[in-house]
Amino acid sequence: MVDKEDDFKAEPIKILVVEDDADNRDFLRGFFLKEGFDVQAAEDGEKGIALLEKKPFDIVFTDLKMPKADGLQVLEAAKSLPFPPVGILFTGYADVDSAVKAMKLGTFDYIRKPLRINTLKTVLKHACSQVKYGRAGKMTDGKSMEGLGRLLGKSDGMQKIFELIRKVAKTNSTVLIYGESGTGKELTARAIHELSSRRASPLIPVNCGAIPEDLLESELFGHEKGAFTGALHTRIGRFELANGGTVFLDEIGDMSPSLQVKILRVLQEHEIERLGGVRSVHVDIRVIAATHRDLEKAIRESRFREDLYYRLNVIPIELPPLRDRGEDIPLLTDYFLKKFNAKNDSRIEGITDDALQYFRQYTWPGNVRELENLVERLVVLKGEGMISEEDLPDKMFESASRLDFSPRKILENGIQFSTAVSEYEKELIIHALKKSKWVKNRAAKMLGMNRTTLVEKMKKRKIGGDPKASQSAISSK
Repeated sequence: MVDKEDDFKAEPIKILVVEDDADNRDFLRGFFLKEGFDVQAAEDGEKGIALLEKKPFDIVFTDLKMPKADGLQVLEAAKSLPFPPVGILFTGYADVDSAVKAMKLGTFDYIRKPLRINTLKTVLKHACSQVKYGRAGKMTDGKSMEGLGRLLGKSDGMQKIFELIRKVAKTNSTVLIYGESGTGKELTARAIHELSSRRASPLIPVNCGAIPEDLLESELFGHEKGAFTGALHTRIGRFELANGGTVFLDEIGDMSPSLQVKILRVLQEHEIERLGGVRSVHVDIRVIAATHRDLEKAIRESRFREDLYYRLNVIPIELPPLRDRGEDIPLLTDYFLKKFNAKNDSRIEGITDDALQYFRQYTWPGNVRELENLVERLVVLKGEGMISEEDLPDKMFESASRLDFSPRKILENGIQFSTAVSEYEKELIIHALKKSKWVKNRAAKMLGMNRTTLVEKMKKRKIGGDPKASQSAISSK
């Protein structure tokens, strides 16, 4: 299933298929309908252009070679519209010049026949993401106080990030985004691209840490036919595909030193050479890079080139971890609750204040991505009603430091230290037991001790298993 809509309030995505081959046209139309898209089809380029002029589409999926008007003419007509749709060109011809022309027209992707289901799903996933960011840009016009594209936040830290993004987007300067995994580095890159003058052209993301080193160079620069064993066709690389747009190099700190040299040349000369090629190809691109690593430390350890670092680090953007954005957690939680309610046809009404307090106190090592995944899990498992403390996973209760106690006041005539410690320990244990609904395993995890240790301390402090009795013990002090 293609993840066609993350925004729970979004309109259905509309796709136009332009294909002169009836079998292919019916296959594509049926596939898109099955995936839940709003689809129309045209049997040649001329009819496709006519449909584009009559009604808005979000994605145009067009063949290259067609009678009356070819795919490039369809894409050119699409680009001239007030809100251009995302263009995807497919062909059975290995025509490199046509691919380059298509990219100059702002085509989002270029794929070859025969069309495979997995390829279609991958391309559509990225295209739908592009549609989503385009819609967000139209809705906010860069002026939202709580979000920019899919970046959400009202904290001072995020407001400063939004302001910086708006300033940076107006330039062609290279940007280096720092942040832990899950903080939204790719969302930041997309927000910059969507607010820039390059937004009609593609943003091409490349995860430098996820692609094996021996394949990454070909992925970035492309290759000529016969460049190496298995290179049966000329392939356009990501830099050429992004011509006129933006390349996002995610996790660039994981890139090998030998490839770093070639990236430096792209930044300096705006030229690339395909593997096995004999001529340079000019590329008009903006580069945005991102990393979770300390690049200055990597430079000292000779794992990252200093000259490349200074080329990339023209405008640094440092994304704060979620643990430093407590003010944004209710906003993000509410957004994800609504999103997954819609996605799963669930009826979660909200989250209790006590449960939300644990959200605020948790350290979120996986950042916003972890919060999103947890909310999805809670929505699926709970189904309806309010999410409470009982629904939270044990990891939310593992540190006693997350409990909310006011500091004790020391009286003018002093206190008996051992008595105060004993009373505080008793109060702390009772508080943990109440928070865990008197489940000793969970209370022990909250307090950072074994269950047997907790039971021994309960006996020593004469804490029974009756919540009412323990509550009266607190109130009688």
